[in-house]
Amino acid sequence: MAYDGERADAQVLDQLETILRHVADELAIWRARAVKAEGELKEAAGGRSGSAKPDVESRVRVTDLEQDNKALRQRVEAARVRVHDLLSRLAFLEEQARETVGNGRTSGSGRTGGGTVAAPDGVTGLGGVAGGGTSA
Repeated sequence: MAYDGERADAQVLDQLETILRHVADELAIWRARAVKAEGELKEAAGGRSGSAKPDVESRVRVTDLEQDNKALRQRVEAARVRVHDLLSRLAFLEEQARETVGNGRTSGSGRTGGGTVAAPDGVTGLGGVAGGGTSA
């Protein structure tokens, strides 16, 4: 039978994999949008001289793309923070498991129920990040 630490590790790894998949998907979308915008810009610039000012529609499009870019950067940074938190939780749980095995106990931490354990960096050991529910 697997002990509580192994189940918790598997849960944290599943959360980490899910977040990484979301980050990879967003990155692919971001890259595709950048390639499309570059193509549109080259296409628009190809029909006129290099010194001509962009028309109003192009300036609006560039402004919209810059705002989208900023929002995507914020989402990627938030995902990066979540991944860091999950890695911290995983490291904490692995250390807990090593200590438990080192003490000769293999049945878990001795706790009952599904409570949380606060890691040294303030991240909860199980059931979500410090200060509230889960984030995925």
